[in-house]
Order: sequence, then C-alpha cells, then structure tokens
Amino acid sequence: MTIADKLVLQKQHHLKWQAFDRLELVLMIICGILCFGFSLSVTCDIVTRTIGHPWLWLQEVTSTLFIYAIFIGAAVATRRNDHLYLTAISDALHGTPRLIVEIVIRLVVLGVACCLIWFGYINFLRGFGSFRLPSGTPIASLYAAIPFAGLLIALFTIEQLVNGIKNGFDHPEPLDEDLPGSPLDTGLKTRVGL
Repeated sequence: MTIADKLVLQKQHHLKWQAFDRLELVLMIICGILCFGFSLSVTCDIVTRTIGHPWLWLQEVTSTLFIYAIFIGAAVATRRNDHLYLTAISDALHGTPRLIVEIVIRLVVLGVACCLIWFGYINFLRGFGSFRLPSGTPIASLYAAIPFAGLLIALFTIEQLVNGIKNGFDHPEPLDEDLPGSPLDTGLKTRVGL
C-alpha cells in the first residue's frame, strides 16, 4: 500500500473526481509538515526561553504554521466530508429528502467558502499596511491563507454537489474490512481463517 492509498480517503468516493485525489494527497502532506513544524517551533520556543536565550522570531513562525495548518486542514476536511458537514441529519434520510438536505448543506458550505474568499481577500489587501515584529513582514502573509482555503473549499464543495446530483448522495459505504490495507484485508482474512 502506497502513502497515497493511506492519505487519500476512499470514503464517499462517488462524490469525488479522481483528478483531485492528487491534490488531496499534496494538501494532506502539507498539513502534516505544517503540524510537525508547529510542534517543533513551539518546543524550540519553550526550550530557548527556559535557557534564557529566547528566539523572538519563533513566535512568528509558530503563528504562521498554525494559521496555514488550520485553513488548509479545513479545506482538506471539506473534501473528506470531515468538516463543515452535518452528517447526522442527512444520514438519517433517503431518496429525495436526503438529496434536498445534502444540496442545502453544501450550498451553505459554498456560501461560507465565498465569504472566506471575499472577506479574506479584503483582509489580505489591508494586511500590507500592518507589519509583524520583529521581522517586519506584512501581516498579509498570514491573511493569504484565508482566500486560498476558501477557493479550495469552494472547489471541493462544487465537486461534491456535481457528483452528488449526478450519482446520488446515498451510497452504502464499504465496510472497513473490505478496504485495501485494512487489518482484515482478504490476504489476512485467509491467514486468520475468516
């Protein structure tokens, strides 16, 4: 099993275009790097302050990694239906009521994405007037994550809307043991006697 098979979620794959699987993989790797970098920078900040020689620039690095991890993670979670998605209501329904609820939910998410794009872009432009200390970097470097995430969320929401209307939202998911690489994969089932 490749790393792509482990990072690209196969759940609700009928709502996804295969062309975006590579984008999901890249975004998942970026999120992992950002989270690792955030943890490392926090640790270094604590250690340098404890020994009495703080690196003041670490706070800028930490906040940048944290903000980008949040917004890129929200975009990836949207594609994986792990975020901004109300499953309790829609999973209880079938047929036309489910179709209506799924479309309404995704239209709300699309509206949120449009707000992220529009207001995030406005904040990005205004951020060139404020600077971060001690580096003097425009704060717009932080705000750039907001419209970028909004674009990705909108893209993934449109992907789900188109495929959901075309293929239907109500598809039975394969059991975990049927997925490749799961602990109860067929090769292991044979050895265990299942």
